[in-house]
Amino acid sequence: MLLMDLGLLSAGLLLLMFSADKFVYGASNVARKLGLSPMIIGLTIVAMGSSAPEMFIAAQASLQAKPDTAIGNVLGSNIANICLILGITALIKAIKVDSATLKVELPIMLAASMLAAWLLVDGHFQRHEAYILMAAFIAAMGYLISRALTQRKLDKLADTSPLEPELDLPRSIGWLIFGIVLLPISADLMVDGAVGIAKTFGISDLVIGLTIMAIGTSLPELAASVASVLKGEDDLAIGNVVGSNLFNILAVLAIPGLIAPGAIDAAAASRDNYLMLASAFLLVGLLMLSRQPRSIKRWQGGLLLICFLAYQGVLLSSNTQIS
Repeated sequence: MLLMDLGLLSAGLLLLMFSADKFVYGASNVARKLGLSPMIIGLTIVAMGSSAPEMFIAAQASLQAKPDTAIGNVLGSNIANICLILGITALIKAIKVDSATLKVELPIMLAASMLAAWLLVDGHFQRHEAYILMAAFIAAMGYLISRALTQRKLDKLADTSPLEPELDLPRSIGWLIFGIVLLPISADLMVDGAVGIAKTFGISDLVIGLTIMAIGTSLPELAASVASVLKGEDDLAIGNVVGSNLFNILAVLAIPGLIAPGAIDAAAASRDNYLMLASAFLLVGLLMLSRQPRSIKRWQGGLLLICFLAYQGVLLSSNTQIS
């Protein structure tokens, strides 16, 4: 039974990564064919695609009455994006950060993280709170898109986005449909496998979401960030993480509140919620302490990675004590 669950989890993860990639590929090409600007594509379709694994995991887990898995996946993914992904990426090569990112995107991410932390801290996540997150998401995306449209020079970022050459419209639509169909199927496999493993080892729904699922659904961001810095596209690496965290905390986190509102695991409200917020402040703090030009240096990347490993140790230790 355990081997079957491990097989379901592994198959679901691989299919999830593959289908998310094809979803972005198809959607981006369809948007181009329809005449949408590259920046709007990057801020909407590509941003949604990078968080597609978390989004479908949240939906499937919530539909299976496992909201703690969904919430744990979001909180854990945001922590992993900052501490694991930026940590590993900075160890490979220091990441230079554009001043506009410090002034605009990072403050928006911090504000979104504080809003989510405030909504979760009472140990309940209700439907009206999910609506608040969705409204904040629409406002944030509207502002970023508006800002991009008024600053045409930012369009050069789209030229460095990991999009493949254009396809004709029928094939683009085909990949889009393929991704849309396969994403929920792969997410369902991954949730089923993770729940089976959790039951076998007595691991809570929250911890499975914070560990295996969080790391697994963050692998696409890791690959993209490492590839970006190796190509000298540092802004893309940091933007990938900031954009993914913003989408996760405002759009994806709203899903369990809409589908399965109610009480949440006390540890999520009192521990992981604050650690998610702390990781965001840690990133900003490291950048503010950095000399001009701002960057995440190798030793800072090492510090972020150590923080992530320590956090995983705390999670596994707390689960062992509970069981």
